[in-house]
Amino acid sequence: MSPSRDYHVGRDPGSDIVIDDSRVSWHHAILHPEAGHWTIEDEDSTNGTYTAGRRIHASDVGAGSEIRFGNPSDGPRAVLLGREPPAPAPAAERPSAVSMPAATGTFRQPTTVRPLPTKTVRIGRDASNDLVIDDLVVSRHHAELRALPDGGHEIADLGSHNGTFLNGQPVARGLVGPGDIVGIGHSAFCLVGDSLQEFVDTGEVSLDVQDLEVTVGRAGKGGKTLLDKVSFPVGEKCLLGVVGPSGAGKSTLLNALTGQRPADSGTVLYDGRDLYRDFAELRQRIGLVPQDDILHAQLTVRKALGYAAELRFPQDTAKAERQARVAEVIQELGLEQRADQPIHSLSGGQRKRVSVALELLTKPSLLFLDEPTSGLDPGMDRSVMHMLRGLADDGRTVIVVTHSVLSLEVCDRLLVLAPGGRIAYYGPPEDALAFFGFEEWPEAFEAFENDRDRDWAATYAGSPFRRQYIDNATAQPHLPPAAPGTLVAPPPKTRNWGAQLNTLVRRYASALSADRTFLIIMIALPFVMGAMARALAGSRLTQETAMNALLILCVGGVLTGAANAVRELVKERVIYQRERAVGLSRSAYLMSKIVVLGTITVLQAVVLTLVGLVGVDLNAPGGEGVFLPPLVEITLAVALLSFTAMMLGLLVSALVRKEEVTMPLLVLLAIVQVVFCGALLKLNGVPGVEQLSWLVPSRWALGAMAGTIDLARIVPGELTSDPLFGHSAGVWLLNMGMMVVLSLVFGYVVTKLLRRHEPAVMRK
Repeated sequence: MSPSRDYHVGRDPGSDIVIDDSRVSWHHAILHPEAGHWTIEDEDSTNGTYTAGRRIHASDVGAGSEIRFGNPSDGPRAVLLGREPPAPAPAAERPSAVSMPAATGTFRQPTTVRPLPTKTVRIGRDASNDLVIDDLVVSRHHAELRALPDGGHEIADLGSHNGTFLNGQPVARGLVGPGDIVGIGHSAFCLVGDSLQEFVDTGEVSLDVQDLEVTVGRAGKGGKTLLDKVSFPVGEKCLLGVVGPSGAGKSTLLNALTGQRPADSGTVLYDGRDLYRDFAELRQRIGLVPQDDILHAQLTVRKALGYAAELRFPQDTAKAERQARVAEVIQELGLEQRADQPIHSLSGGQRKRVSVALELLTKPSLLFLDEPTSGLDPGMDRSVMHMLRGLADDGRTVIVVTHSVLSLEVCDRLLVLAPGGRIAYYGPPEDALAFFGFEEWPEAFEAFENDRDRDWAATYAGSPFRRQYIDNATAQPHLPPAAPGTLVAPPPKTRNWGAQLNTLVRRYASALSADRTFLIIMIALPFVMGAMARALAGSRLTQETAMNALLILCVGGVLTGAANAVRELVKERVIYQRERAVGLSRSAYLMSKIVVLGTITVLQAVVLTLVGLVGVDLNAPGGEGVFLPPLVEITLAVALLSFTAMMLGLLVSALVRKEEVTMPLLVLLAIVQVVFCGALLKLNGVPGVEQLSWLVPSRWALGAMAGTIDLARIVPGELTSDPLFGHSAGVWLLNMGMMVVLSLVFGYVVTKLLRRHEPAVMRK
């Protein structure tokens, strides 16, 4: 309910709140906002309006007030779920509230009503709880609603996987008053009078978009408007198609509606709740299928969905429960015959179904799709659109952004955006072409591009379509805009970091082991490089062979490490962005790459060194290295070099935008390592060049290996007089320590680069 308007109550179907009861008059009462509160005024009804058991003509009402119509004891009852601006309270007790009313929906009936608890009530998925929620995103023992000695109540989270929310904000503990909303999974609880009311989100929700604006740059200084006052309602079980020419703001709108990149101003109402303000809670109920596939193509359909279920469901979810849900969505999308087939072997339409299946695991109420038919033939295009039609009919609101106009007739509503991010049309798809005055869609899109002076939005704004399908069909009253930058709530802190890491490591290892090309290269590369080193080293390191053998080991270590990692982040960027939006830990994701790739890289380095040097007389002073036998020390140096090069490869992968540029950069990386390692050029004492070489891992690795065998003794000369080649404990530890430091620095930079590619709301 908006404090900017009156609400008429009565039996008249045109009333704001319709009560179909013979005891209620045609025009019964009016709810009127006053400064800081509401009043209810009886309109001389036949049977009266009652508050606190007495008949009133006009009375102040507030959060938790119970109003009866037609009879004081058993007449139709209404309870105000709004809340007034609260008195200041310590931040630890409850989240900051706002004066804007919060609601579980648009005058929805509660799913269940229970007596207000007088003791502690445990809430969770397990049957042993006092209040059982049959929802896989809810932990077995999720939260407790505690009755306090003073008559109040407190909600306490029990370390749940997906969090407990009070008025849309994540809380560990918080005081709960009348009108406050406790969110757990798909359920919302509210204290009303002497009862605890539960509202379950079954998927039949509305979406109301109000005056969304998005701009880039500064107004008047080259700034550009991407969305300009975009408003429209989306009803329950509605399939909405969004089309428009390139640059019309379709992707920007999608990001604004999903909270990935909130609008600069305007409001998105999820069934009456401010999506931006309550995003921390509501994001679990939003499914987003990007244009690119969001699954590892090497895995089978069943395995990929199984790993996704592990990441999205609580750690205490039994394997059988996850498998049952995976089987359910596979059946729902008709993928039974493809369940054990690798995703890369599926057709384009089938891969899109798998991506949709992933999003359906958590039973989202809102499903968004970005260009789901891109690259598909007309038959597959039609199949995908009819699949979305079925998903909407099953009880979801589906919004699809598309360039294809082949199957728009299956949509309930069509939104056409004109250049500049303004609404050119919103209404039934069958009326769109006639409204524009064309017979075919290509003609309309040509007109958008060629007739730049035509004000498409103004034409629509003055049309009957605007009044019928937007102005008179708005699902919620318009709310006053909030100040920019204060809308989006921070996401809850990630729980079960170790469980996420475990799942990510197993999934990544499975994906790599299923990639035969990667396996062949991974196994062959260290043997090939090691054989080259062995050929150069001969039976013993001499003045002619020593430097070249160490150089080959450096190049081999850099290539194995960097080649393993240089594509791994950029090729999974879409997957990472989607999983990050639903709670994936950034550090757990990066650590999974380091654990798996690091293990592979170190093993390759060991093979490389042993193939190259086993049986070679390393000719170290006294036959020993600085601390350990020479072969062991050199193996450690090559392994650490390969690991550092792997971290540098991850940095490059996080930095680039396209996978195609990683191979040229890998070649450049190898050349830089050769030039600045100290084997070809004198670096010590050369201003600028020496300092630049400090950032090159092979510089320190070559120094450590040279120190182990005392290269200056074997190959005397100006080049080997480098202080980093010294055969001493301090120099050797410095060389090894600097590679550790570089690995840590590269890892830190990668985390910052990963943040740059995340949804805006997740950058914390």
